[in-house]
Amino acid sequence: MKFDIIVLGSGPGGYVTAIRASQLGFKVAVVEKENLGGICLNWGCIPTKALLKSAQVFDYLKHASDYGLTISGEVDKDFNAVIARSRGVAEGMSKGVQFLMKKNKIEVIDGFGKVKPGKKVDVTKADGSVIELSADHIIIATGARSRELPNLPQDGKKVIGYRQAMTLAEQPKKMIVVGSGAIGVEFAHFYNSMGTEVTIVEFMPNIVPVEDEDISKQMERSLKKSGIKIMTNSSVEKVDTTGEGVKAFVKTAKGEEILEADVLLSAVGIKSNIENIGLEETGIATDRDKILVNDFYQTNIPGYYAIGDVVPGQALAHVASAEGILCVEKIAGLHVEPLDYGNIPGCTYATPEIASVGMTEKKAKEAGYEIKVGKFPFSASGKAKAAGTPDGFVKVIFDAKYGEWLGCHMIGAGVTDMIAEAVVARKLETTGHEILKAVHPHPTMSEAVMEAVAEAYGEVIHL
Repeated sequence: MKFDIIVLGSGPGGYVTAIRASQLGFKVAVVEKENLGGICLNWGCIPTKALLKSAQVFDYLKHASDYGLTISGEVDKDFNAVIARSRGVAEGMSKGVQFLMKKNKIEVIDGFGKVKPGKKVDVTKADGSVIELSADHIIIATGARSRELPNLPQDGKKVIGYRQAMTLAEQPKKMIVVGSGAIGVEFAHFYNSMGTEVTIVEFMPNIVPVEDEDISKQMERSLKKSGIKIMTNSSVEKVDTTGEGVKAFVKTAKGEEILEADVLLSAVGIKSNIENIGLEETGIATDRDKILVNDFYQTNIPGYYAIGDVVPGQALAHVASAEGILCVEKIAGLHVEPLDYGNIPGCTYATPEIASVGMTEKKAKEAGYEIKVGKFPFSASGKAKAAGTPDGFVKVIFDAKYGEWLGCHMIGAGVTDMIAEAVVARKLETTGHEILKAVHPHPTMSEAVMEAVAEAYGEVIHL
């Protein structure tokens, strides 16, 4: 079976790469060991957002009186129905990818793919049989999985990863979440909203540690206000699962503390899926769990490429998609430019949401910039107040000398849908003055971006 391009993995990196390759006239095959759409569609981005939407609706119902509404009878949730809805959304999206594969005449081959020298791929089918494929170009997009720490071995029942967190048969009364990145914070918010007693344990001084410090502090305030216990500068040294639940032995600045819960969710990052896929036999170079590639995702072996979570860079679905498109466009001979990893938006979908792009205030100062910083709270936004979501703010950072937009950081309702303005503006090298003179609609949450810029330049109206 000979193809122009073979893609290993059908996540948001793999399937998008395959579709763009097909659009460019290549004969394409995708090898997938599990479900089309990969982790993102089946166990990550999409089903978690379905869970979080259920949590948001439940929260609205519980606070209906805040909006002048009365609900007769007790408001309650059906935890299993919430989980089932999330799985249904994921299944629907996966079927959508199946349709796209057929529409674009892409051959989907079920099985575990392993690259071989000579631009070949062996695919082991479910029945143990092996078929050999060959192609002029082989793109590795095998993604990543939940990272396991030696002191936090996952048994799938009492110590779990994100996959089990989405399909628990029963809602736990108490949960410990280790790690406060996007995955940890989102699950902490969901389970807390459903009524679980949640404790977050974070090794770093601030939760969501990659974010601007002001964002981290606001998020901590919001989560604590909702009833989540937060322990920073703390680490789980070991766990005991011999009893009915789980005991976590936590090292803190004040000494050891023992936490007890029904379930512990390990959300300490991800591990690239690069084992047993033929890298060593093929001679493909790796370093610290990542496949080494150039600006156009070519490995050190001609004809072999890698994109997404298996290469250095942000492990985000939209990054994998962008890398894959760039990779096949380069193969096709189109004029392409390397991806700007300094202009990649990051989003966290808890309540409140977080969205950011570019430098934090601290990073900008460390880089030697003289900066202008502006901040506009949603408590001063008419739209946010009317919607009952006044928590949070927009923060912008500009180079004082040339007006370059160095960073934008948001926390509040719906900010993940607002961050694209900053991404596009930075791509176009837009200055603060131009943002100020671009009329923003009223009343909207997006006005806060313009107002934050105005505050940075001493022209803010509504503060």
